[in-house]
Amino acid sequence: MKPNQSAALGTESIGSLLIKQAVPASIGILVMSLNILVDTIFVGNWIGSIAIAAINVVLPVSFFIAALGMAIGIGGSSIISRALGADNKERALKTFGNQITLTLLLTTLMVVFGLIFINELIPAFGGKGDIFEPAKIYYRIVLYGVPLLALCMMGNNVIRAEGKPKFAMIAMIIPSVGNLVLDYILINLLDMGMEGAAWATTVSYGLCFLYVLWFFLSDKSELKINWSHFGLNTSIIKEMSALGFVTLARQAVVSVTYLLMNNILFNLGGEASVAAYGIIGRMLMFALFPVLGVTQGFLPIAGYNYGAHKFPRVRESINKAILYAGGLGLLIFAAIMIFPEEIVSVFTTNAEILSGTPHYMRWVFAATPIIAIQLIGSAYFQAIGKAVPALLLTLTRQGFFFIPLIFILPHYFGELGVWISFPAADVLSTIVTGYFLNREIRKTITE
Repeated sequence: MKPNQSAALGTESIGSLLIKQAVPASIGILVMSLNILVDTIFVGNWIGSIAIAAINVVLPVSFFIAALGMAIGIGGSSIISRALGADNKERALKTFGNQITLTLLLTTLMVVFGLIFINELIPAFGGKGDIFEPAKIYYRIVLYGVPLLALCMMGNNVIRAEGKPKFAMIAMIIPSVGNLVLDYILINLLDMGMEGAAWATTVSYGLCFLYVLWFFLSDKSELKINWSHFGLNTSIIKEMSALGFVTLARQAVVSVTYLLMNNILFNLGGEASVAAYGIIGRMLMFALFPVLGVTQGFLPIAGYNYGAHKFPRVRESINKAILYAGGLGLLIFAAIMIFPEEIVSVFTTNAEILSGTPHYMRWVFAATPIIAIQLIGSAYFQAIGKAVPALLLTLTRQGFFFIPLIFILPHYFGELGVWISFPAADVLSTIVTGYFLNREIRKTITE
């Protein structure tokens, strides 16, 4: 592979680049989401609906630690994309080395903290009653593999910043396929229950890490670092942290949202409502894969061309990314509105869960056609290195709107108020993001 392949981000047509970047990213997210989806189906059918709720309780903790790697990956990759666009190879190398060092330090500390306070964290995230024991089993084992997942998330974003989305796609596919195969062996054949589900997940993280390590050690990568690049650099860490904090803050809010949702729904409807949220949450991860894929594909294109001062290409990438992602969002919306009962029935045969979940799912996905503006808008500020607006716009949906709404609306609509909060937050955050994105375009990249 040619070492200057990243230069194609500044020369090929935007439409072609978006497809080349977004399709592998979408496939990777699809396979990863299918993994979560099928994993939930396996667990629900082979262990029981309580197991779905138990895994849903653990997700915020493991996802937050893994998000440290993603945050460092996205924050550093923004620097790498712009450095490659400006032909500053040494800065790109130093950034990558700092990403590795920081990921290892922070995730290891978080895992130690997570294991020490295991008995306090699980109930805090909704692991109460019958959910506690299976959640504790799953949590302890999965936490061992989370640092490897963080390194994979970090490395995946760097691979994409180099302009090599196909390898990033493979890095996402490997743990997903591995987890499903191991799920079948450990849960179904060996009857290991929650321990089997947990070990399948942890070992799959290890497989992904081995692939990412191979990529960077092989001639596929143009980022060949040495020991001097691992030493932490204050200016790079500061910029990386500011940009990465956007992703970390978003995931922190997601974790807080899980905590609040699990507890609010447990109080309103018990274990069945928590399990319903587990199913809908998996569908949110799965169904939005093409929209998220376009967003992932958009980041390196916008960052590289902004770094190269090719502003007309930046503006074109914004417009086409919103157009493509919005069209895909409309198709997702139609599918969810038409087939919610069929979707829910795949996960469980529990009559109590089947009765309300399809209706709630329709509410959750009601604003899907417009979310592309919010996702692309907040991602743009992150791609060009403007950390403060990126952070604020990223937090608008769940932090500024959704969390307050789930406290307010249930007073008027009961449990339904929780589900109405999803589209309400989507609409409000889209309006805010659209305003600031349009203002930024007019101010900085008008032709």
